[in-house]
Amino acid sequence: MKLLEIIKSLSNETRLNILEWLKDPFNHFPEEELSEYTPELGVCVSDIAKKAGMSIPTVSDYLKTMSAANILIATRRGQWTYYRRNEKSIQELSEFIKNKL
Repeated sequence: MKLLEIIKSLSNETRLNILEWLKDPFNHFPEEELSEYTPELGVCVSDIAKKAGMSIPTVSDYLKTMSAANILIATRRGQWTYYRRNEKSIQELSEFIKNKL
């Protein structure tokens, strides 16, 4: 686990919000935006950017940072990129914080 990289990737309120939104997309995104949603695919970058009230390039950078830290998993489908949480990594982080810090 790259603890510092993970912590840096989450050191922004919007990034933390994104992680929360992706935990339960149906509670955070309009149903019509989730028409293609599956747990294996995730939520489209454009829908996340819209929810965040930010530009797609800015949110894409945030998502790439979180993906590089292995907190999110990106899936490319055509011209669109979808993101979902990497629950295994999040669980490992939780256990590390609980047991070591």
